[in-house]
This record gives sequence, structure tokens and C-alpha cells, in this order.
Amino acid sequence: MLFSQYKNRSDYSFRFEVAPLVITVAILMVQFFVFKDYTPHVPLVIGICITGMFMALKGRKWAGMEQHMYRVMKVALPTTVIILCVGMMIAASIAAGTVQTVLVYGLSILKPTVFLPATCILTTVVSLATGTSWGTVGTVGLAMVGIGEALGVPMHWTVGAICSGAFFGDKMSPLSDTTNLSPAVAGTDIWAHIKAMLPNTIPAYAITIVVYTLVSLNYGSEGGAETLATRDHFLAVLHAHYKIGWLTLIPAVVVIYMGFRKYSVMGTLCTGVFLAALIAIVYQGVKVSAVSDILMNGFKAATGDTYMDKLLSKGGIMSMTWVIMMMMLSLAFVGCLEAYGTFRAILAKLNALIKSRFSLVATAASAVLIVGLVAGEVYTSIVLPGRLMKGKFAEMGYDRAILSRTLEDWGTLVSPLIPWNNGGAFVAGALGMTAFVYAPFALFCWLSPLIGLIYAAFGWFTPLDPRGPQTLADENMEEIADEVDDYMV
Repeated sequence: MLFSQYKNRSDYSFRFEVAPLVITVAILMVQFFVFKDYTPHVPLVIGICITGMFMALKGRKWAGMEQHMYRVMKVALPTTVIILCVGMMIAASIAAGTVQTVLVYGLSILKPTVFLPATCILTTVVSLATGTSWGTVGTVGLAMVGIGEALGVPMHWTVGAICSGAFFGDKMSPLSDTTNLSPAVAGTDIWAHIKAMLPNTIPAYAITIVVYTLVSLNYGSEGGAETLATRDHFLAVLHAHYKIGWLTLIPAVVVIYMGFRKYSVMGTLCTGVFLAALIAIVYQGVKVSAVSDILMNGFKAATGDTYMDKLLSKGGIMSMTWVIMMMMLSLAFVGCLEAYGTFRAILAKLNALIKSRFSLVATAASAVLIVGLVAGEVYTSIVLPGRLMKGKFAEMGYDRAILSRTLEDWGTLVSPLIPWNNGGAFVAGALGMTAFVYAPFALFCWLSPLIGLIYAAFGWFTPLDPRGPQTLADENMEEIADEVDDYMV
């Protein structure tokens, strides 16, 4: 009787619509900042249960919410497979000696005075060629962490440089899934999307390289003899326990080539795993019987050096279960919130704030950020706000490549800066450092989105569509309405 007033109403207050989200976020904040536990899994399960209770208050069935939850979770299935392949690729690359060879060459060539800009540029090139930030982080990035440690460069700067370069490629590469997804959602083509991103991407990247260079010069003046001794020690350990040579680089070269040739990401990674496993057996002397265990549970280094063993004991399918479970639970939660009506209520409030060019772009950016923070999943943070904001951009007559740029900036680039987002979780799992620590040093990942907002404020590189607002609205109104209804149920 007490809650009968909430059942089967045609509309609800904003506070009631967002209550499950607010309560869940509060639980997450307690877990993160009070208990110092950065695992969002259980709070997300609690959030699903809380949303279900509020659904009951509305007089709606759990089964309907659950059905929608499963439909949203399907979004992550392709990503899940790729993550598992990346886990195997990391383990196989270490077993083959690929990572060790990069470490040796890097330690022999790179100097502290150029390390950070070189790291950023190297990961940029690899990510552009392959279209995958995660694959770049898990292979080249892992090696650069070891090199940086040996050269005396603080790890938070190294991981920041890795993220800046790796996610640059994820943003700009035509091979990247998000680079294709964002324009598709916004209603534009990929080349218009890439062209629209250049004005804020180039200055952000230039500033990033300059800062990393200045920081590297500072560290290059410190630690001389000690740094050299550490480097020599690491080189000796690697040469003593692994065969180093060009043969070990074949898996990496093949993966880069296949990525450049636009082969399937899964097929590319599986090819790399097969070649790396073969080289591990033939060249490194790994037993055939051990390969399956390595791919499943990761490579276990036994050099006798504590740091090197920790660095090289990584990868495997099981190492990615934390990320996968977090991603699936995040999508499950966002699916429940969609069925309940939370996102519609939030976006309706944001939509009411749109009065100008800047508020239009800022609202789109805020929506992407909110979904990224809540859902913890980059695809949902691009798809949901993009589909709902598409009509507003058409109504106001702005080029929807600006929407796709905003989706990419605040979805793809901000993803590794959020500890519980799948991007931040993956980097933490692969490199061993939480986003709470490295995020301020991943300069490009937050400079590019901010520059995009500055452009919107001043009207720079934020063009109107020549077809005009009325034409755009007439052409897309019915389609947009159908898409939103289908997605939101």
C-alpha cells in the first residue's frame, strides 16, 4: 500500500528515475574511496538488484528488464572474443621472446632523454597500423614499461605516454572499431569523421610530444651511473634466459602487416598467437605440452630477478577474466537502467540545456562521459548518446561529423582514464597500474577532448551542414525516432 502510488504511472519525477543510478554510484564511491577496493563488480550486481526493485515499484516485471539486459550485453560479445585473443597474444609473445627482444633493442638504443616521446611515437605507429589500442598496450606497451623502469623513468609517465600513443591510433586509424562505429552512429562517413578530428588531434598530439620531450630531458639528467647499472643488469638477465633475435619479431611484424591490410582483428590476433607459439617451441625451447597452459594461464618467467619475473609473467585467457566480467556486468547494469528509464530522463534534462552551438557539443560530450562513467564500456558510451543526440544536431543544422568527433574524443580517448571503464581496466590489467595514478600523465587522452570543446565555444572547426537544419530534420526525424525506440524499448 505504501508504494502503490508509484505503480503504472505515465510519468515519474526525475529523482525517482535516477534513484537506482545515484544509489549505485554512491555504493561504488564507498567501495573505491572508503574501502580502497577498485573492483566494481559486486557494486554493479547490487545496482542491478536495486534497479529491479525500483522496476517493481513501477509495477513492471523483472523478466522484461532482464530480457533487455541480455540484449544490451550482446554488444560486448565481439569485444569479449578480441580480449581473450589479446590475452593469448600477450602470453604467446612473451613465450616466443618477442617482448624480450623489444626490451633488449630498446634498452640498447633508447636513452632517458628521448624515452617518453619515443614511446608515444612508437605506440602511435603500431596502433595506427593495427587499429587496436589494446593490442598495442599489451605487446609494445608492456615492453616499454620494462625499458622505462631500467632507464629510471617513473612508471606513471611511461604508462601515460603508452596510453597517449596507443589511443591516438585507436581514435584515428581507419582500421579501428571505434573509428568506424562513431561515424556510423552519428550518420556520417568515416573519412569525413577522420577529417573532422584532425583540427583538435594534431595540436593535442604536438603539445603532448613537446611535454614528454621536456620531461624526458629532465629525467635524462638524473641517475647516470645507477641507471646504466640497472640497464646493464636487465640486459644480462634477458640474454641469459632467452634467445634474442629477429626471428622473435615475426609475430609482431605479421600482426602489424595484417592490421594494415585490414584483415579481421580476431583472425589477425589468432595468426599472431599461432606464429608466436610455434617460435616459442622451435626457437625458445618451450615444451609443446606447456603451450596450452601458457595460453590459458599466462607465461611464468623464472629468471631469478624479481622485477623481470613480475614484468614477464603476464597474459593468458584467465588474466582477462577480470576485464570481461567487469564489462559484462557494466553492460548488464546499463541495460537495466535503460529498461527502467534512467538514461532517457538524464538525456531529456541535458537536451533542455541546449541553447547554442557550445551547449550542443558540451551536452553531447557530457552524455558520453556520463554513460562512460556509469556503464564502464566504451561502445555503449558512443552508441547510446550518439543515437539520441543525432536528431538534435540535425535540428540545429550542424555537421554530424562534429558529433562523431565528440563521440570519439569523449568515448574512445576518455575510456582509459576511467579506472572501472573497460579501457582503464584493460590498461591496469596489462601494465599493472590503475588509471587513478597514470590518468593525469596520459596527456593526449584529455587534451584532445578539451580542445574540441574550446573549438565549439569559439566556433572554430564546428561547421554547419550546407543542407540546412530543416532538410536534415525532415530527412532523419522518422529514422532517428525508430532507432531510439528500438534501442531504448
